[in-house]
Formats: sequence, C-alpha cells, structure tokens
Amino acid sequence: MTCRECYENGKKKLGQTGIVEAETDARLLLEQLCGLSFHDLLAHGDRELPERSRQLYEAALALRERRIPLQRILGTQDFMGLTFLVNGQVLIPRQDTEILVEEALRELHDGMRILDLCTGSGCVLISLLRYSSGCRGVGTDISPQALAVAKENAGRILGGPSQSGAGEAAGRMPGGPAPAGAEAAADWIRSDMWENVDGVFDLIVSNPPYIRTRDIPGLMPEVRLHEPIQALDGGEDGLAFYRNIISGSRAYLAREGKLFLEIGYDQARSIVGQMEEAGFSGIRVVKDYGGRDRVVRGVLGKDGSEDV
Repeated sequence: MTCRECYENGKKKLGQTGIVEAETDARLLLEQLCGLSFHDLLAHGDRELPERSRQLYEAALALRERRIPLQRILGTQDFMGLTFLVNGQVLIPRQDTEILVEEALRELHDGMRILDLCTGSGCVLISLLRYSSGCRGVGTDISPQALAVAKENAGRILGGPSQSGAGEAAGRMPGGPAPAGAEAAADWIRSDMWENVDGVFDLIVSNPPYIRTRDIPGLMPEVRLHEPIQALDGGEDGLAFYRNIISGSRAYLAREGKLFLEIGYDQARSIVGQMEEAGFSGIRVVKDYGGRDRVVRGVLGKDGSEDV
C-alpha cells in the first residue's frame, strides 16, 4: 500500500467515526509514527509504506477510532513551546491553559517561590520555572500516578536524566538547554489540596477541576472516557475547588502574593466575588484567544485596585 493510500484510508476511517479533525489526525499519526512529513506525502506519496510502518499506523488508527485522544496515542502534547509526556493519569495540557502561564509570567520575578495546586502533568509549574530564573516551585496533586508523570516531565524539560523510556519519540525538548540545576528547583508533593503543603509562596497557580458533575456525561468522548475524572469533576456547581483554594491560599501567600486561577467560561463573576470576600484586590479577569473568560488573578493584602 502506498503512503498516499494509507493516508486516504486513515482519513476516511476517522471521518466515518465522526472525528471532526479526521484529516489532521490521520496526517499527524502518519508523520509522528512513520516519519512521513506532509511534504513527503505530497512529493513521494506513490512510494510503498514499509509493512511495519503500515501496521503501526493501522494500530494507531484503530485506537483513534475508539475516540482515544491523539495525544494519548502519541504520548506527548506540546505546551508553551515545550513537549510534555501525557498518559491516562493526567489531563492533556490545552492551549487555553497557556493563558494562565502567560499571565503568571507577567508577575514572576527572579527568586520567587511558586505553588501549583492540582499540578497534573506539571505543565504549568514546569513552564513557569523553564521561562524564569532562580525561582523555586512546589507542585501538588492527590494522584501519585500524576506526580510520577510530572517528575518525568521535569526531568526531561528542566534537566536531569529521564526516569523511564516513555515518550522517547518526542525527542529533545525545544527551547534550548535548561539552566543548570533547574530540575532541583521543583518539588512534587502528594497532597489532598492543602493537606501536605508547607511554607509561604509569592505566587499560587492552579488549573483545578471545574466541570459541573451533571455536565460530564455531555462532554466529548475523548474527554469523558479518556481523561481522569478527578481532573474534571468540580462538584455540583463546578466551584468546589475554588472555594477551597481561595480561602486556603490566605495562609500560604506572602503579603502582596498573587493568586492565578484558570476558570470555566461562565465562572468569573462567582470567583471574583469569592476573592473579594477573601481579601484579594487588584482582581482581573483575563480572556482566552476565543474571547471567553479564562483566568482570574488577584493580590492578597494590597491596597488599591489599579488592575481592576
């Protein structure tokens, strides 16, 4: 079977399954698993695809037909110009969460101490440490399996040896060499929210579960069936974790410390109200690239509201 025939067959199979991005997914699987770039497909599509590559491609297509996310099949996801390992134990990093990192980076100065609650793959904390200097961070999660993924990502992106062979197809991480000793700047702690957190932090960031329990059955199969439920379910109103984070953060933020939260598109008003009641000022809601409310940030114990 030629390369073009494999691609056309893959595109047709995924399209019949109802996958909206069937063309893109078929191409990316061929590119990542068989080393066949889009240019190769156009210029040399009449070449026979080696049998082993064809079998690998067909097996990956079968997984995607079952609505297993592309990132789960490939084992990686790009985020903030870095490549993160992902598996079924962590939420796949999404572009919307880059807004959270970008906003935190605006306030991040050398030597600051950062806490990332519900860290998952570690993408938020690792990105902040990767693009700053002399900062230290703590990432917490209730899942030891998620923390194992975060540690693996820290080793690959911030420096130090990889702890397993998972995701080797991702190759070297982009962005140049990590600063010397950068990996040591991250600590990973199993904690049910504040349970095992200790110390004072200049920044607290979190992308907590915020989907209403009743809304989960209506999510896309890729999310509903293949993302860890504990990374999605935010309780009856979707705000359970925010109440905990906002009230608890007061005991762990330095004076004029800053809190950054990723939120659902319709949750800004409630979360702003909670932060005001908890004594935060300078509260600002930041929209994502689609124009939806995505991040709320505020300052603890600061007078004035020039950022509102």
